[in-house]
Amino acid sequence: VFGRTKHGCDKLTKYLEQSGIKAAAIHGNKSQGARIRALKDFKAGRINVLVATDIAARGIDIDQLPTVINFDLPMVAEDYVHRIGRTGRNGSQGEAISLVAQDEAKLLRAITRMLKRDVEIRDVPGFEPMRPIRWGNDNPPNERPGGNSAPRRASTARRPHADAPRHAHAGPKQRSAGNPGGGQRDRVRSPNPYGQGGARPAR
Repeated sequence: VFGRTKHGCDKLTKYLEQSGIKAAAIHGNKSQGARIRALKDFKAGRINVLVATDIAARGIDIDQLPTVINFDLPMVAEDYVHRIGRTGRNGSQGEAISLVAQDEAKLLRAITRMLKRDVEIRDVPGFEPMRPIRWGNDNPPNERPGGNSAPRRASTARRPHADAPRHAHAGPKQRSAGNPGGGQRDRVRSPNPYGQGGARPAR
């Protein structure tokens, strides 16, 4: 799971632990030893969720990682590619899911422009937005995901493998008391824009 800030990663990790999900955070405020232990525990299955910032996750390689979740969308669209490229490697299937709040539409739009592909959007049960995510008047209809139509609800199909982008996500969240995942969000997925077997864009 990717978060944008160290504090946010710690807060999410604490919430997951309180919910009975074994989790650990890795970020710049953690010692090298703590980060190594967290990674070993994750690979060994002693923890189920690894919550990381972009910087702390650089250089991490985990085989057969089934899912990447963007709890916060990256501020830079290219970082999205680096995040989701960690799943679906070596012929395996992988899925990337992004949680998007209404105030993250601009970040999501930047990602879809970079991917040059549509994205599929579905509401997370219990977190349905009061109004659809708006793509902004500065975004021409032909640049909106799905053209003139409203964002589509996502299918449940898993994405084919390939070391390439598969899914999308965006910026700061609206928080609700006691729930770091609060606010109204959509669950967003995007297809692999490079096709099966396509090379991941160079860093």
